[in-house]
Amino acid sequence: MTSEIEYILSKIETDSPIHAKKLKKNFAFFDEPYYDFTTPFLKKYLALLASENKTLDFAVACYLNMIADMNSETVAFFRTGKYSSTTFSEVNERVYANPEIMEYYMHGLLLSQFLWKHHYDSFRFFYENLPKYVDNTQNYLEIGAGHGLYLNKALSVFDEKTPFTVVDISQTSIDLARKFNTNNKVAFVVKDIFDFGDSDTFDFICMGEVLEHVEEPLKLLQKLRKMLTSGGTLFLTTPTNAPAIDHLYLFNNVQEIRDLITEAGFSIESEMEFPSEQASPEKIEKYKIAVLYGAFLKVK
Repeated sequence: MTSEIEYILSKIETDSPIHAKKLKKNFAFFDEPYYDFTTPFLKKYLALLASENKTLDFAVACYLNMIADMNSETVAFFRTGKYSSTTFSEVNERVYANPEIMEYYMHGLLLSQFLWKHHYDSFRFFYENLPKYVDNTQNYLEIGAGHGLYLNKALSVFDEKTPFTVVDISQTSIDLARKFNTNNKVAFVVKDIFDFGDSDTFDFICMGEVLEHVEEPLKLLQKLRKMLTSGGTLFLTTPTNAPAIDHLYLFNNVQEIRDLITEAGFSIESEMEFPSEQASPEKIEKYKIAVLYGAFLKVK
């Protein structure tokens, strides 16, 4: 375990010992590649924080704010059986258009990439399969800039001449992704994906944890189907039973995601399921434990 990770865990343990205990269980499952990935990226993150006169203490505070939000949403979810938000306009006003919330949310999500096993496992599934798509990719689109981690890896895998476009509706998210990826071949765009025209097509589209943020995920997938070139690939992740301040569409189980993918006109080339907790399939279903689903898709 790196000294930075140890420090993060110790800070979390001070303010939230129960959550820290849960996090520490993850580290029994992390292998050597985890640390090979974590060390350089965490150093890059520390440099970003320092450039803004911020510290790991700030990042941990952001993470714990995010966890507090999730805990509140989880209580409501188990009481009602649905997510608390129902419309994009509501979430946009409350979250995406609020720089203060978006700042701690983005930094919190970034730390989760180092601390949550299912987030690391989904990222590893992405980067281990990415090289097989290099030869057929002339341009790359990422929807939902997030913390820029997936983009960072893709930039190191695809040919240096490959143009990249990153689109997000949040300026805060775009700004954070740009700070992590200061590469002049990346076009960062604050835009709604539905505002892209018929001539905007891509060979590879990456969309990590976006479907649950929209009211009509089928409509979004159908839009992306039109944006893929012949033989193009869509990589996506989305969770089941994962209440959060900006989640709108509830997938009750992984089969619902598969059915939506098929209805949208895609076939599944490869897929994985990443439970947020180590539990049997029966317990996952009974207790509505979140599962992060990831897949590489082709147009049928």
